[in-house]
Amino acid sequence: MKFSVIGIGKIKEKWMKAGIAEYTKRLSGMGRVEFIEQGEERVPDNPSPADITKALDREAEKLLKYVPEGACVILLDTKGKEMSSEDFSHWMEKKMVTGSSHFCFLIGGPYGNSDLLRKRAQLRFCLGQITLTHQMARLILTEQIYRAMKIMRHEPYHL
Repeated sequence: MKFSVIGIGKIKEKWMKAGIAEYTKRLSGMGRVEFIEQGEERVPDNPSPADITKALDREAEKLLKYVPEGACVILLDTKGKEMSSEDFSHWMEKKMVTGSSHFCFLIGGPYGNSDLLRKRAQLRFCLGQITLTHQMARLILTEQIYRAMKIMRHEPYHL
């Protein structure tokens, strides 16, 4: 099993890096996890909607170039489907049973996601109604992938 988390922006805070590293370590016996970070597109001060759309499309192209053919694409999207941890785990398990072995999780930047990403995704997944930074979303996503795998294996979550 392979999990690729492909996102815009870099994680700078040590505590976030430590949290992501902890869940990545816990996932090591269940699959390989990789993180790919791409830079944010610059927009002018007080950008127009067209400026934002152009930047979003450029960011989408940066992310999509790392998605291999046949990968299952999950887009973290505030307009996506909210799911419980159990529902997310069952969704992933169904994908695994039907042959998916590489999951690519895409995380846009501060302006959100391009329609190019929404069209490519098999699942548009919302982590909830609260607003998260795209860096914080990576930490929570990594924890949720770990939790989903534990649920699939019928193992207790806490060590």
